Formats: sequence, structure tokens, C-alpha cells
Amino acid sequence: MATIFSRIVAGEIPCYKIAEDDRFFAFLDISPMTKGHTLVIPKKEEDYILNLDDNMLADMMIFAKKVGLAIEKSVSCARIGMAVIGLEVPHAHIHLIPINSESDMNFKNPKLKLSPDEMNEIAAVIREKLK
Repeated sequence: MATIFSRIVAGEIPCYKIAEDDRFFAFLDISPMTKGHTLVIPKKEEDYILNLDDNMLADMMIFAKKVGLAIEKSVSCARIGMAVIGLEVPHAHIHLIPINSESDMNFKNPKLKLSPDEMNEIAAVIREKLK
């Protein structure tokens, strides 16, 4: 059975898409820790990020870097934190989280509740900065 992320890539589940190429996909987290919190995934379904072959993992990081730089230009933050937890969804993914302090990376913090309009606006600004 396809993961929720594979279903997002296939267009079966809507998302706030940031970027896509032939191998990777980036979209806003629907329960963000901060505004602009984005997930980067390989389109190929793989449960554990360390099971990706070296080239795929390296290319995923390069893709994530491009997205992270666009987020950094779009959202007020000191840095973009990166996290790989790997337990929430059985599909490799990288969290890109705009942060101003280390505590912004605490996954136990309450998640933001943003309206669809706010999510669309954030996604549009990040997409524009990717150009």
C-alpha cells in the first residue's frame, strides 16, 4: 500500500507544493512547527533515508538545499534547521524548518494552526524565491 507521501506525489491527496523534479518533491508540512516548515521526499518510496543509495541521498540533499535557501529568503528566520526523524511516516523525508533558536526544532512543541489561505500564501512566496 502506498504511503501518504506517495499518494501526495501521485496527486491523490492535495498538498501545498513547493518544488518538484523527476526524483524529488517538496511540500509544506500541514502541521508546521514554524511558518515555512517543508518536507522534502524522494518520489521513490523508501522507508528509511539511510537505505537510499549514495547518489540518491546526495542529490536529495542538494534538492533540499535549494528549497531551504528559498525558504530562508521567504520567511523571517536565523537559519533553516534540518531534521530526519523517520518514524512518523514510512517514507524517507527531510524536515526543513525555519528557526530562530534551537528550541524551534523541538518536535514536542505545539504545532501551528494556519489557514489554507496562509499556507497557499507561504507556498507561493517560497516558489517565487526558487526562480
